[in-house]
Amino acid sequence: MSVNDRGSIKWTAMMMPEHIELLKQTWQEQERKQKPIIDEQKQEEINLKLQMAVKNELTIDLKYFLNHDFYKAKGKVVSIDRQNRYIKVAGQYLPIESIIDAWID
Repeated sequence: MSVNDRGSIKWTAMMMPEHIELLKQTWQEQERKQKPIIDEQKQEEINLKLQMAVKNELTIDLKYFLNHDFYKAKGKVVSIDRQNRYIKVAGQYLPIESIIDAWID
């Protein structure tokens, strides 16, 4: 919370519920994160690690971007569906495009 937020929070007590909701939505939009651009070399590195994890049944750590935020998943890769562009790891289905980094334990 910045110094300027204090004034708007102070006035929310006198606002209509619709205005408060619009103010909350504005704050959330300002906090949205942008997906980093992954170059071809990094994408190839991620693909190699995924293939190695599947082939050797290794545990992998994945960092992915979904719904304007960053998340991590850890586990064994159950399957890679290249046709539908999804990967199944630790009970989650992740879009392959959302993966931004990978580490093998």
